Amino acid sequence: QVQLVESGGGLVQAGGSLRLSCAASGRTLSSYAMGWFRQAPGKEREFVAAISRSGSDTRYADSVKGRFTISRDNAKNTVYLQMNSLKPEDTALYYCAVHPGVAGTLPSTYLYWGQGTQVTVSL
Repeated sequence: QVQLVESGGGLVQAGGSLRLSCAASGRTLSSYAMGWFRQAPGKEREFVAAISRSGSDTRYADSVKGRFTISRDNAKNTVYLQMNSLKPEDTALYYCAVHPGVAGTLPSTYLYWGQGTQVTVSL
């Protein structure tokens, strides 16, 4: 069992930046690939970014490519999502999740989820 706690969300103006953190307890995060997802009101949960166990491989949704960066610090059991050039359409509840294999884009393939942190981008 892995417990995940996201933090770092908030209210920011368009063009601004936020850095989300996902801290894990229960098991070492180095055993898992990790992903970030988001869900806006009335919409399905969507893939944002994923990172391999070692951090050497990453993948991004087209909508955030070039603006968001996923990283991890296995010594701190933490995964990050640096979000730059934020847009109003990035407004959502952001979740981190663990994946037992090669992290993909489907939420159903992830094992454990955090409770989410809210990101709101204003004009």
